[in-house]
Amino acid sequence: MFDAVLFFVMFLVAVGLVSRFTGFMAQKPRDYAQSEPAMDIRKHLSGPMLCEGVIYGPTGRVTSRFVADMQGRWDGNRGVLDEAFRYAGGNAQDRQWRLTLGNDGAITAEADDLIGQGRGQQEGASLRLTYRIRLPKHAGGWVLDVTDWMYLMENGTVINRSQFRKFGVKVAELVATMRPVHA
Repeated sequence: MFDAVLFFVMFLVAVGLVSRFTGFMAQKPRDYAQSEPAMDIRKHLSGPMLCEGVIYGPTGRVTSRFVADMQGRWDGNRGVLDEAFRYAGGNAQDRQWRLTLGNDGAITAEADDLIGQGRGQQEGASLRLTYRIRLPKHAGGWVLDVTDWMYLMENGTVINRSQFRKFGVKVAELVATMRPVHA
């Protein structure tokens, strides 16, 4: 019995290590440095956008769906991205990102529900942003570690995949599209 438990624990550790070094968390911006079209957040997160997405809980089932109206505006390398979320359950949430883009593609991000600053990098057709966020009280008020990956498509749509972790364990995942709204 002890051997079976030890084997199971070792198996779980091995699976965890493999996914950490080969999966979502193992990606690096330089992995996408040669990908096209090149993303420039001043262009691709600018103007009116429509965002549609789902949030998966820890079991992999959809726990929430949302639509968000977004508006990005830039003055040189400083930008503001306003988001107005409407969730399928009737809740609404607003967030304003304050973004700064460095000449080397480095990004700093601030928002009222972030703990400290977010840090990121755009390379090729991708962008990675990591930050700590405090959930609203009605969602538990937890502080989660977030990794956002955004991938630019040829038609200007941005695909966003985010993982939310607590104590290193994935507790949620978000997949969304962000596309320009043309008048």
